[in-house]
Amino acid sequence: MDLTLIIAIATMGGLGFLFAGGLAIADKKLRVEENPLIGKINDLLPGANCGACGKAGCYDYAVNIVENNAPVNGCPVGGNETAVLIAEILGVETNASVKMIPRILCRGGNSEAVKKMAEYFGPLSCSAMDIVSGGDKLCYYGCLGGGDCVNACPFNAMLMNSDGIPEVIEELCTGCGMCVKACPRNVIEMHPQDRNVFVYCKNQDDPKRSKDVCTVSCMGCGICARKSEGGVEIVNNLAVINYDKFVESNIPFDKCKTKAIDRIDKISTGQNN
Repeated sequence: MDLTLIIAIATMGGLGFLFAGGLAIADKKLRVEENPLIGKINDLLPGANCGACGKAGCYDYAVNIVENNAPVNGCPVGGNETAVLIAEILGVETNASVKMIPRILCRGGNSEAVKKMAEYFGPLSCSAMDIVSGGDKLCYYGCLGGGDCVNACPFNAMLMNSDGIPEVIEELCTGCGMCVKACPRNVIEMHPQDRNVFVYCKNQDDPKRSKDVCTVSCMGCGICARKSEGGVEIVNNLAVINYDKFVESNIPFDKCKTKAIDRIDKISTGQNN
């Protein structure tokens, strides 16, 4: 064998052993030991990595819990059961939290909303329709019907009904909030599951215009606000509920001709309750 080749092999092998030894020493001297609590908490989390806790993922959330930068009950997917188990590991107390559910605050479906004279042709995506033409409805505040929220739900807890409006299947919903982020019109909001009265409209047009674009829009008449003792206010031609002052018995639901303010309709695996 050529002497030059032998020297090259020996040199490269020696350097390899030298660098490997250096890395082994550096790993031992510079290693940062992970708090074992992080792994235990991460094992309890659902692994959805949905970001609903406000962190980059389940592991990042576990790290922040151990570092006291996140609450033990901050995972909506895991719910109270997971929060209790995490609290037991950490030796702390946790307060039971009410499950948060997305509410679709628009009822202007294909049969209620007035369509534009020019039909929309293009991608059937809410984000695309909102940018390109505002969809095919005259209302520029309501649901576009493209189903971006349904596609964004990682738990199959939403569906599009026959009228082109999304609905939530509560027993499948984890409250992750991904549907809220996917809606360009902001007609989806997270609310406590036990809250059952909402204004099902986001239209801020004047009363005549709102009536012309949708048969179920809020017309800003103010009847509900006048009777509510501060529980409902009219803001930009739209009734807005102040839940801190809201008393359901004060609201004359029968006086709202369009049923824009109403009690919730719930569905269970696709069936109306």
